[in-house]
Amino acid sequence: MPRRPVQNKNVSERNPSISQAGTTGPEKMPKKQDNSREVRRNSQKARENTQKARRNSRKAQESIIKARERRVAEARSLNLLSNTFMTVALDDKPACQHVLRVVTGIRDLEVREVRKQYRVAKVTSRDAVLDILAEDGNGKLYNLEIQRSETVDHARRIRFYGAMIDSEYLEKGKNYDEMPDVYLIYISETDLWKAGKTIYELKKYLTGTDTEYDDGIHVTYVNAEIDDGSEAARLMNYFKTADPEDMSQGELSNRVHFLKSEEGGYKVMCEMSEKWMAEGRAEGRAKGRAEGEKKKAKEVVMRLANHGMPPESIADIVKMNITVVKRWLEGAAVK
Repeated sequence: MPRRPVQNKNVSERNPSISQAGTTGPEKMPKKQDNSREVRRNSQKARENTQKARRNSRKAQESIIKARERRVAEARSLNLLSNTFMTVALDDKPACQHVLRVVTGIRDLEVREVRKQYRVAKVTSRDAVLDILAEDGNGKLYNLEIQRSETVDHARRIRFYGAMIDSEYLEKGKNYDEMPDVYLIYISETDLWKAGKTIYELKKYLTGTDTEYDDGIHVTYVNAEIDDGSEAARLMNYFKTADPEDMSQGELSNRVHFLKSEEGGYKVMCEMSEKWMAEGRAEGRAKGRAEGEKKKAKEVVMRLANHGMPPESIADIVKMNITVVKRWLEGAAVK
């Protein structure tokens, strides 16, 4: 019986997913192409995001560097009537010694120890933060204070600081005659006593006599407003400029030159500016959280201004409009 010829079925009939030409059918090929395009798009987008992140990172780094340079430049522009810069400059035995010798007239004064921003704390009374506290070879103490505000009761502030120092350095069991002599030196921008002198030394006498009342407290007021040609006046003129190229004030000039013009001083000024800004921001945030009042923000503005901080930096710290800050400062100056 003759064989029946086998009929070859069309490939397309056996596997409908394969076309007659032997290629992928129209149902799946476009889907694979779509997936491939999506992958390419996602990859391109990821590369663009990475590049953008890198650009933003470089930009952020540049802004941090510029901000730091700006703060250091501001710190270098400060003079010695700035509480902030004065404490850094006089946190140096030779420089502090030079100032004390000029102001007290004690030519052989030798500074043994010096501390800046020295806090005297009491449990039940107000703390005192001394700008500069120094000790000489004879155990005498010297407190240097910078005061730029006109609204403070200066005499009572001096009285308070003297009392805090006395209470800190008379130990239990010691006699009163063991209390150290204390020199309170109050440096101001203006002539507080309006008597036309650069330096005023307080003396106490028994009424109706020439007998001096010596309780071991020596108070001296020095101002930068009056130039009476004295050595103290020349020192105050230097305080107003703190020019690193002016070497007329011996060890004080050396210290200022180091801080403003030398590499090691740059590091000190960087640290000072960082601490300065951090403390200002911390104080501003604390005041804002605690009170949330404009009055408190204004107090911070005035305090930072007394430290010699520029209005632009103050406005940045307290997050206030620069115009408002300047108006507050101008109003304080008028008063």
